Amino acid sequence: MVGFIGLGRMGLPMAIRLASAGYRVRAYDMAETARRAAPAGIDVTGDVTAVAEGADAVVLMLPDSDVVAAVLDDAGLLAAVAPGTVLIDMGSSQPLRTRELAARAAERQARLVDAPVSGGVKGAVDGTLTIMAGGDPGDLARVSPLLAILGGRMLRLGPAGAGHAMKALNNLMSATHLLITAEALLAGQRFGLDPETMLTAVNGSSGRSGSTENKWPNFVLPGTFDSGFALRLMLKDMRIAVELAEATGIASRLGRASTDLWSDAADHLPPTADHTEIVRRLHQIQQDNEVT
Repeated sequence: MVGFIGLGRMGLPMAIRLASAGYRVRAYDMAETARRAAPAGIDVTGDVTAVAEGADAVVLMLPDSDVVAAVLDDAGLLAAVAPGTVLIDMGSSQPLRTRELAARAAERQARLVDAPVSGGVKGAVDGTLTIMAGGDPGDLARVSPLLAILGGRMLRLGPAGAGHAMKALNNLMSATHLLITAEALLAGQRFGLDPETMLTAVNGSSGRSGSTENKWPNFVLPGTFDSGFALRLMLKDMRIAVELAEATGIASRLGRASTDLWSDAADHLPPTADHTEIVRRLHQIQQDNEVT
C-alpha cells in the first residue's frame, strides 16, 4: 500500500497513475475540495496519520519544507509510520532541512528520500516527469518501481537533500532563462520582428532554451499562461537556490538580481498567477515607463 499526501494539481494525477498501475493508494489532503476530487480508485481519508497504516511508502507532494515538517511533526505522521517505511518528499523543499528531516526519520527507524520533479502538470498526467532523487541508494532502489510509474527518468544525485538542491538550482536557471527570453523577445517585437519568426531563429541557434522551445510557443504567445506551475512557487525555488549558492560561498549576483525581478512580479500580479505571467509584468513595466 502507498500513502499519498497532497492532492493538488500535480499530486492528484500522480496518485491516479499509481492507482491505475495497481497500487492500493490511501490519500489525504487538508482541503476537503481536493479530497472530493479524487476518483473512486483512491482510498481518501480525512486523517493524515491514516495514510501510514500498512504503507510501505508515503509520498509527500507538498509545497515547501514548512508544510512537510508540519505534516511529519505537528500532524503526527512521523510517529505513525512503521519502522522501515520510506517517506518520499516529491515537492520542492530546502535541502538542508531535508537532511535534518531524514536524520530524524532515521531515529524512528523510518527512511526519507527526496524526489522532486520537473515536467509540470502534463508530465504528472503522462508519467513523463524527470525525478531528481536524493537519499540512500538502497532506499531509492526500493521505491524506484513506484517512481518509474510517475517519471520518464530518475536521476540519483546523492544523499538526502541532493534532489531538492538540484530542483531549486534547475528552477533558478529556468526562471532566469524565461526572464531574459522575455526581455529579448519584447525588444525584438518593438524593433519590428515577428515573435514566432524570432523563436524559430533562436531555436535553431545557440540562444534556445526550455523557454523558447516550450513556454513561449505554448503558453505565452497563445496568451493562455497556463503552464500549471505558479509564479510564487517558482520564486520560492529561486530563493532556495540563491540561499544554497551563497551558503556554499558562491556570490550569486545574477541569481539574486533575477530573484529580485521575480519578487517584483509576485508583488504586482494576482496570487494565482502562473509563472509564465512574468511576461505580463514586463509588459506592465514598459507601459508604465511610457506613461511617465
